[in-house]
Amino acid sequence: MDIVHLLPDHVANQIAAGEVIQRPASCLKELVENSLDAEATSIQVIVRDAGRTLLQVIDNGKGMSQTDARMAFERHATSKINQVDDLFSLRTMGFRGEALASICAVAQVEMTTRQEEDEVGFRIEVDGSQVVEQEPCACAKGTSVKVKNLFYNVPVRRKFLKTDQTELRNLLTEFYHIVLVYPKVQFLFVHNDEILLDLPATTEKLRIQTIFGKGSHNYGAQLLDIHTDTELVSIRGFVSKPENTAKSSQQYFFVNGRYMRHPYFHKAIMTAYSGMLPGEYNPTYFVYFDIDPQAIDVNIHPTKTEIKFSDEQAVFQILLAAVREALGKFSLAPTIDFDRSGEIEMPTRTSQASTVGNSFPKAPSIQVDPSYNPFRTRQTAPRNWQTIYPDRPTQPEVEQLQIGTIPTISAPAYQYDSRYILQPTEQGLMIINQHRAHACILYHNLLEQLQQHRGTTQQLLFQEVIELTEAEKTILEAIWEDLHAIGFVIDQFSKTAYSISGIPAQLAENDAVLVLRDIIHNVEQTGINAAQQWQEQIAVAMANDMAIPYGKTLTQDEMQDLVQHLLSLPTYMRTPDGKKVLTILSDGELRDRI
Repeated sequence: MDIVHLLPDHVANQIAAGEVIQRPASCLKELVENSLDAEATSIQVIVRDAGRTLLQVIDNGKGMSQTDARMAFERHATSKINQVDDLFSLRTMGFRGEALASICAVAQVEMTTRQEEDEVGFRIEVDGSQVVEQEPCACAKGTSVKVKNLFYNVPVRRKFLKTDQTELRNLLTEFYHIVLVYPKVQFLFVHNDEILLDLPATTEKLRIQTIFGKGSHNYGAQLLDIHTDTELVSIRGFVSKPENTAKSSQQYFFVNGRYMRHPYFHKAIMTAYSGMLPGEYNPTYFVYFDIDPQAIDVNIHPTKTEIKFSDEQAVFQILLAAVREALGKFSLAPTIDFDRSGEIEMPTRTSQASTVGNSFPKAPSIQVDPSYNPFRTRQTAPRNWQTIYPDRPTQPEVEQLQIGTIPTISAPAYQYDSRYILQPTEQGLMIINQHRAHACILYHNLLEQLQQHRGTTQQLLFQEVIELTEAEKTILEAIWEDLHAIGFVIDQFSKTAYSISGIPAQLAENDAVLVLRDIIHNVEQTGINAAQQWQEQIAVAMANDMAIPYGKTLTQDEMQDLVQHLLSLPTYMRTPDGKKVLTILSDGELRDRI
């Protein structure tokens, strides 16, 4: 008996929809990209209930004929390519011909469209891949697509949609991926009859300022231009000055008008900033690549955000050099001019280069004190502390603490460089990062307060105002109750601004706006939704802001108390966000080094 058969079209479309249409944001991406491919100069996105009930995209593009409108809903029907070779010269956003068919398989879709030369337009309504109605109609030039009741016929998929705040945040994130790379197109985003974003046609830098510069009049001034043209690739964009970096940063890559994720190129930018950034701070960047379509492959995944470059190493080096050049021009990084024999050029902080003569500079004369002991900068440390406890048995070499092992304290602790605590133990010399250790302790205390809703509030003498983007606003609304539980007193000041009149008592000496931004950033980066996970991220951000700063001198009692509290925690080797807190050098390792 034959058992192999072709799947019906509506079943095949639902299977494809599982990859192409994952949530309302996926619909927005596909429909807006179609509008851009239709050469639209004005695009409106109208959303209701974060896309569950309605997601409509209206454009003033070329529109379609009646025949094209019918054909557009067929699987693998596209105007973007005609043969396989076209895949290697793509300049359009879409090309698979799967989007509309996949959307129709899991939603009720209504489309109206008209070409400029036609007197009347055409309307077609599709319900779960079945054409319900089609007729001529009066409509404006361009195309309007309404997606209603997404996943109405796939209840399991609809059940797993997140909260409205989360889905709206995903919609805005996807929207940013598009509007940042098409500044000459006018965009409007409306949610539940409220205009969230009204973006006129402008330049790339002004578009960035409009979206992310709320509350900062000089946001654009914080960005440095990068630009380089080579035979392989043209790179342009903006990177932040090192002094304007933050824990929460905006990081975007675009190639040939398409948003992409690329960890390898991110590493190139981080390498360019090496040695310039404070701990845990990250640069903001908006980088646009223009490259021959034959040198990249966008046909890796239906979402088309994973892109393969034929010569990634060369592009890595070009990007690295471009960012370093931008930093060097503004005297933010040292540069070496290899074109001038025997000359080194080091820019000063005032952008004036100082030229050394025709020979390398002489080695500086440094007075060395052989008796200098770094432990003596704060307090005197006894030498050969092991001999203080002659009866202590020799311990085997310890490469790392075993799970469940608690080091046994064997002598007083000492501070080094106002950053580390050196604690002798029977397992070896324990080196503790004091900031991270304190953050671990605070995290557990704060999480307990959050869960028990027993935070205390410190009223501010003067209210502080924080401006948020629409995406940040949705996060704040999602974690609103938890913030009040921990001690924040926040009220809406305007459409996108909020006033802070009270903060958790533990944060009395901290900048309330910066702490709140860190909390929002942590939640945004993790993409979490459960209240328990929100609470964990709030506790992580607050603990990092409240922890002992690097450079603070600790007394013996403070160090002892910190070490004891740290070792009493259920987990003390790493911070909640995965950073290493301590390490132990065994006696054997110390003997090998000295």
